[in-house]
Amino acid sequence: MVDRVDKERDERREQRRELRERERSLPPLTGRERRLRLDQPMVPRRGLLPEYDPEAFGRLSERIARFLGTGRFIVWMTVTIIVWVVWNTTAPPALRFDEYPFIFLTLMLSLQASYAAPLILLAQNRQDDRDRVNLEQDRKRNERSIADTEYLTREVAALRMGLGEVATRDWIRSELQELVKELEQRGTVEPSHDREH
Repeated sequence: MVDRVDKERDERREQRRELRERERSLPPLTGRERRLRLDQPMVPRRGLLPEYDPEAFGRLSERIARFLGTGRFIVWMTVTIIVWVVWNTTAPPALRFDEYPFIFLTLMLSLQASYAAPLILLAQNRQDDRDRVNLEQDRKRNERSIADTEYLTREVAALRMGLGEVATRDWIRSELQELVKELEQRGTVEPSHDREH
């Protein structure tokens, strides 16, 4: 009986092993075939547009926007324009690549401006998002501080009220002195000279 159970268990193991080996030897499933199999993840479809990391692009745009807002950029841009104009007015005519109305220079400046504006806006949007998160954190921190302050105020008020009901040493001393005086007046206790001081 035990041998029969062991033999059946071994046969089931062998069948599972063969099934796993058969699945490994099959070619990978396509997206449609894989949808029919719920035990395996879908193959991600490749999009038509190139993929990029938005965080890396955002960081790059912030660096460019920071550079565009510096004096170094203005100096380099001014030097480039001066060299461009001087070269295209004083160089031999065969070496000039942009004659007097400097249309190519205008095109290059327009191209630079058309890229600079969206990059600056993207950097500003990212900064606005960071500011919004910081403001939300500050608001939550302020709410916690206000709640803590209100709690501490209530606790101090409760302590003051509790202390108003607590007998202090001076109050007990004065009550005892009055009690002793009252007993002395009744004559039940002899007057003591050191108690009066």
